[in-house]
Amino acid sequence: MDLLASLAAEERWLFPAFLAMYAAIYCAGQLVVFRRWAPRQRLDGASCLISLFHGTPAALAAAGAILALPAESRSFAAPNARLQDHVLDYSVAYFTMDLLHYLAFLPGDVLFIAHHLATLFVFLTCRYLVRHGAYALLVLLVLAEVTSLLQNVWTLAGIWRDQSPAAARVYGALSPPFYALYTLVRGVAGPLFLLKMAAFYLSGQAVDVIPWWVRISWILVVGTAIAVSNLWIWNLWKELVREWKQQAPPKSKKDT
Repeated sequence: MDLLASLAAEERWLFPAFLAMYAAIYCAGQLVVFRRWAPRQRLDGASCLISLFHGTPAALAAAGAILALPAESRSFAAPNARLQDHVLDYSVAYFTMDLLHYLAFLPGDVLFIAHHLATLFVFLTCRYLVRHGAYALLVLLVLAEVTSLLQNVWTLAGIWRDQSPAAARVYGALSPPFYALYTLVRGVAGPLFLLKMAAFYLSGQAVDVIPWWVRISWILVVGTAIAVSNLWIWNLWKELVREWKQQAPPKSKKDT
């Protein structure tokens, strides 16, 4: 909490420092941590590394920024507090760095590029254009990043599972709990919060502080992201169930 208090008191624009930090972590991943990996694996590893430094810290900071405010200030139309702006900048810096990674090295990965551009649009309009509504986005940030640590470890294990039996065991052990937590967050909590958010913004209660096109675009971007996330995890569940069926011993036929 002392860290959050000092961050809340910080008046400087922290985005450049955050972006420099992510750039340094990314370079360390490419040049040091994963230098012995194959080129494509090194790229994925460096992206996962900066995600590790973003996900859990961002979720904790977002939760802290929400809890630091009095209950009456936790509104979909409330003005952004300084601490909330810093948390948004922390995430904007991450998505900017990872977007540059995809544009430079993986320009064909259109889905991730589109996701990052849409996320940046939502965060940037909230942070710099309307300066209201950070509460809603920080709740969504918590929901989005609460699975980040597990997902990144699962991803790194998946990269190496064909070359390393240990990585394959880690990947297999993490898959069910990761899929279950992801389904709970993205398939239940996320849609429920989106419904609450959409009902508020469509009611016109924020009309004086957030233009209609911003409110509608936020709802559409978040709704699309949740739908794509659920499609992704659904396909992973199907693949996992198929693997379980393949590994199951054949049923013996009893003599009649």
